[in-house]
Order: sequence, then C-alpha cells, then structure tokens
Amino acid sequence: MRAGKHGWTTAAATVVCAVTVLAAPGTAFAAPGPSPAPGTPGASSTAPAATPGKDLEAVRKKLDELYRAAASATDEYNAAEEKADKQSAEIAELAKKIVKGQEKLDGLKDRAGAAARSQYRTGGLPDEAKLMLSDDPENFLDGTGRVVQGQRATKGLLGEMTRTQADLKAYAADASAQFEKLEANRKAKATARKKVEKQIKAAEKLESELEQEEKERLARLEREAQEKAQTAWLGSGILQDLDSGATEQGRKAVEYATAQVGKPYQWGAEGPQAYDCSGLTSQAWVAAGTAIPRTSQQQWKQLTRVDIEDMRPGDLIIYFDDASHVGMYVGDGSVVHAPRPGRSITIAGAGSMPILGVVRPDTGASAQE
Repeated sequence: MRAGKHGWTTAAATVVCAVTVLAAPGTAFAAPGPSPAPGTPGASSTAPAATPGKDLEAVRKKLDELYRAAASATDEYNAAEEKADKQSAEIAELAKKIVKGQEKLDGLKDRAGAAARSQYRTGGLPDEAKLMLSDDPENFLDGTGRVVQGQRATKGLLGEMTRTQADLKAYAADASAQFEKLEANRKAKATARKKVEKQIKAAEKLESELEQEEKERLARLEREAQEKAQTAWLGSGILQDLDSGATEQGRKAVEYATAQVGKPYQWGAEGPQAYDCSGLTSQAWVAAGTAIPRTSQQQWKQLTRVDIEDMRPGDLIIYFDDASHVGMYVGDGSVVHAPRPGRSITIAGAGSMPILGVVRPDTGASAQE
C-alpha cells in the first residue's frame, strides 16, 4: 500500500526533527612537600622526601603526554562533528526533495484521476472506440489526431509518475544511509569527548597535587624546554634563506590569529571567545576569505605541503607525528597558536615543538614584500 501525501509529509517532518536531535573532552605523580633533614627535630620515618628537579621533569613530561592525548582526541571529536554537520545538512535537503517529490506525484495522480473520471462520464468508451463508431469522415480525421495526442499524453503522464516514484524511493534510501552515518558519527563524537575529558581530568589532577612553589618551578621547566627547542631549531640555520613575504590573504589570516592572543584555549571551540588549535587556524583563514579543513590532521592531509625553508606568514605548521597540533607562522621564527587547556592563545617559537611539516592554504597567490 502506497503512502499518501500526508504520510510522506509526516515522514519528511520526522527526518528534519531527527536531524535536529542528532546534530543536537591515570597515572598521577604525587608531588610531596619538603621534609625535615634527617636528625633534625620533627623528622620522622613517614615524612615525604623532597621533590628533586628530575621528579618535576617527569611530571612535565607526563603532563605533556596527557595534553597531547587530549589534543589527538579533540581532533577526533572535531572531525566527527564536522561530518555530522554535513550529514545533517544532506538529510535536510533530502527531506525537502521528498516533500516536493510527493507533491509532484500527488499532482500527477490527480491528473490521471481526472482523465479516468472524464472517461467514465462519456460512457466508459475509450477514444479509439468512439472514433471507429463515427460516421462523419471529418470527425474521424479530427478524432484521429486527438487520439494520438491523448495516447502520447497518457504515456508521458505514466512515465513521469514512474520516474517520480523512483526518485522518491532513491531519496528515501539516501536519507536512510545518511541517518546511519550520522548515528555512527554521533557515537564517535561521544567516544572522543570521553577521551578528551579523561585526559584533561588526569592532567588537572596531576597539577592540583603540586604545591604552589612546584607549580612555579614546573612552569619554568616548560619555558626552558620550549626555549631549548626553539634555540636548537634556530641554530640549525633553517631561517637563513626563509622567504618571509606573505600574500594579501596570508596577512589577513595572521592579523586575525594574532588579534586572538590572550583568549583561552577551549577544546572543540572555533571562537569568538575561545579556540582550540585548529579552530584558531581554520577561522583565521575563513576571515581571510579561504575555507580550509577544520582539524589539524585534515589540514595536514588536504592542504598543499611546502618546505620549511619556503614557508611564509600565514602558512600552517603541523606538529607531532600524529598531526595533533597546528599553529600559524607569523614570521621571524614565531608561531601563533592555542596551546592546550589552561593556557591562552600566544606567540611562541615555531620550533618549540616537534615539527611534522608545513602546509599552505593559498598556494595560487603570490607573496608580497
């Protein structure tokens, strides 16, 4: 039994409603405080030992590991969200096509029904039979033309009805397939969210166990590690022959990104109040007039790669082997980026993290000096 117009419209409305609903982020190192020296008053066998520098270095490395894992999971979340948004839009378009297709089919059925009723009122005889019973030669000739036209019209009507029904069936199948993909990406988003939140919670717990003095020392260790890496990178001579001229779009992207300095990192955010690393770079290039992939991993996969020696302001530097972090080169060996939870968007040394490579959003544009 075929669904009527009301049934198809209700189904399409259900599709749209469903889209709205579906489219609806360890191991801790304790940091004991200083203990009295052996043999001094108050010393006991249960007092914790002093935290040496190498222990804080282990904490720094563990925090880096946790936040990197969170960044990788954030990329998974962002990718799933991007796909879900795309599928939701496709389902909404299919719903519109289903409604329009059903309206068209109903109109064709009305035309077919009108033809059937007309035949009934004329006694049920087809035009061919009435023509053969005519005694008037002129009526016979005129009728012949009408019969041929009628046959063609009927054949065309039936063909159009068949095509429309086939289109509706295809739209329904496409919508069903998109629903399955949407549900899969909804689950992927939920899984990635749990991963992000788990890693960030572990990192925050680890940091919360440090005394204020240890937190300050840890911050110094982080800065020293970044400075050491940047110094080594600059010392390699990588910037010696660097082409620093930016394109007009590159300048606009840099202006946008640097204007966000001081705003907080927030995983999954694309502004304007907060950003994650790829949210910052993608929105900066949108502001410059070029849409680029949302995630750092997709930016690495889809954008044109250039040699580090050839990079220019506006190019994106991809970090770590899994492409889980990205920053925008701003010139003079520096990058603007959104580092991690608990940090703000900042300017840092481009070589302060392990570089995977460089990609360029505006390959066709010429650099300006």
